Amino acid sequence: MTPWLSLLVAGFFEIGFTTSLKLSEGQTKLFWTVSFYFCVVASFYFLDQAVRSIPMGTAYAVWTGIGAAGTALIGIFFFKEPATFLRLAFLIMLIGSIVGLKAVSGK
Repeated sequence: MTPWLSLLVAGFFEIGFTTSLKLSEGQTKLFWTVSFYFCVVASFYFLDQAVRSIPMGTAYAVWTGIGAAGTALIGIFFFKEPATFLRLAFLIMLIGSIVGLKAVSGK
């Protein structure tokens, strides 16, 4: 797996662990609690794979950006969180920043 694909997978698992944390209801729901821990371990595993080739600062910024943007979108689409103009504008800027970091990374 390429480092950038590993980083993308790590970001998706970050979205998985934040969503699972919410659905675990204070870790009282067994399935979602197990899902949370699985996603945490998987996310860090793939992040570790990525930082072997991608500079740590870039990888961490992209990983957290994917997680933050993805989690915000999950909140909007599945948990009925507000989708105000400014919130969406900042999400678009965040996603643009992630793409920009990839574009200037050199690898």
